[in-house]
Amino acid sequence: MFVRFVITDAMWDQIEPLMPADPVRGRRWADHRRTLEATAWKYRTNSPWRDLPGELGPFQTAHKRLVRWALDGTWERILASVLATAGAADDIDWTVSVDSTVVRAHQHAAGALKKGAAGHGEPVDHALGRSRGGLSTKVHLASDGRARPLAFTLTAGQAGDAPAFETVMALIRVPGIGPGRPRTRPDAVLADRAYSSRAIRVHLRRRGIRAVIPQPSDQIGHRQRRGRYGGRPPGFDREAYKQRNTVERCINRLKQWRGLATRTDKLAIAYQAALHLASILIWTRR
Repeated sequence: MFVRFVITDAMWDQIEPLMPADPVRGRRWADHRRTLEATAWKYRTNSPWRDLPGELGPFQTAHKRLVRWALDGTWERILASVLATAGAADDIDWTVSVDSTVVRAHQHAAGALKKGAAGHGEPVDHALGRSRGGLSTKVHLASDGRARPLAFTLTAGQAGDAPAFETVMALIRVPGIGPGRPRTRPDAVLADRAYSSRAIRVHLRRRGIRAVIPQPSDQIGHRQRRGRYGGRPPGFDREAYKQRNTVERCINRLKQWRGLATRTDKLAIAYQAALHLASILIWTRR
């Protein structure tokens, strides 16, 4: 069977030094590059794990390593290191856009045990809920000005956008090369009307971040009805807001992987680990 690989030699040169070292005792790790290719193939095609081509090794190896590295934070550390390299090269556009997308959950994603699920970072509800479209997960994410993911978090599909805003903002963290604090503050944040709340605007103002968020018509009408007691309208840069499409493009890039466009994982940590892997490959392909 012909397998199309996605990790080029140039990409692997960036990723290889970040991979976990072989254990001091016991069996050595299987080839990391083949395992990453196996995981990428599974989520690009949205095929069952057992259908993994033989050229990519046993499916048990790829699946166990996906979950193991999600539990010990390996995926997050690799993405942080890749972002640090991009930041050192001044390759991050700090005009950040925030939005969310609903991912329909396949019936195979249901059925995970709820008892004891909250351990190891796994949410009790496994980030699954019922919205109008049925069983689903919502991905809240922030992208840089070049449509690349900076941070994301998962909630159940029926969750609102605004309550997850501060969580996503807190996850934006780009370490520097060498000593010094990581960068956590964008120059500006672009978001649609779903994020137009006083709490979000106050949060951004306190952090010194410029908010580019339009007001919905009901908020405008309420302020106008109060007359001079309604206060001044919040500033809004219409020209800068045109760049908000970057987060939509970022979502489209992630959902080119069919296993991310439709969730089949029972565990939220496994699905989020696949998001980390897709983000790592997006950044190393730059």
